[in-house]
Amino acid sequence: MKRLFSILVIATIMVFGAVDVNATNNVNALPATMVNFVQDEDQAVAEEAETEDTGFHQELKRRFIEGGPGFMGIVLLCLILGLAIAIERIIYLNMATTNTKKLAQDVEDALNTGGIEAAKEVCRNTKGPVASIYYQGLDRADEGTEAAEKAVVAYGGVQMGLLEKNVSWVSLFIALAPMLGFMGTVIGMIEAFDRIEAAGDMQPSLVAGGIKIALLTTVFGLIVAIILQIFYNYIIAKIDRIVNDMEDASITLMDILVAYKNKRRV
Repeated sequence: MKRLFSILVIATIMVFGAVDVNATNNVNALPATMVNFVQDEDQAVAEEAETEDTGFHQELKRRFIEGGPGFMGIVLLCLILGLAIAIERIIYLNMATTNTKKLAQDVEDALNTGGIEAAKEVCRNTKGPVASIYYQGLDRADEGTEAAEKAVVAYGGVQMGLLEKNVSWVSLFIALAPMLGFMGTVIGMIEAFDRIEAAGDMQPSLVAGGIKIALLTTVFGLIVAIILQIFYNYIIAKIDRIVNDMEDASITLMDILVAYKNKRRV
């Protein structure tokens, strides 16, 4: 198999080498005008390939510079701060996710075998808001189920606030980025009309630059808003999922405590 592969590789190299030699001979046999035409075509293709090699990043950088450092820098700052907060929230929410069914089963088993303190130890060794709520409810279990329920509800509100921390800043940057872009658009249009007024003549070259800058600021503002909106929706969906788990877990905990109290009375 290796020999067959080696033979195929050698044959391919020989074929392409022969094609290159024939192409060179054919070019040399052409008249001078045809040779120049071929060389011009090759140069055009090379320039086009070089332009394509610049890629999307270079084009984006060039457009950003054309948009002006004033508003474009502020829009970029909105993107950086919004992404930083969004990534921090995503990491925090992923770490706050807990297997609530497993935690409830572990707490119930600990209650039946070691009592309240054993169940609290299970919650201390588990990360996430659900475990914290369980701990607060178990800590008030000796005062009665009503006191435990009030502690769970109160601490659930605290945990919800921690989950939603700094999320409002992301929504602020989502609204602020396109507004800054539109402001740059208005300013660019005003500058364009100022040039027309100063020149006293309606020439496309006078207004083209200002209009282009105005449109670029709008485009970048909308791009920033779209990117941050995707992250924002993901964060909100993640928070809703965790809050639903917290509510279900709270109901499960109260059922576990009621069953534990009834078992102790018997």
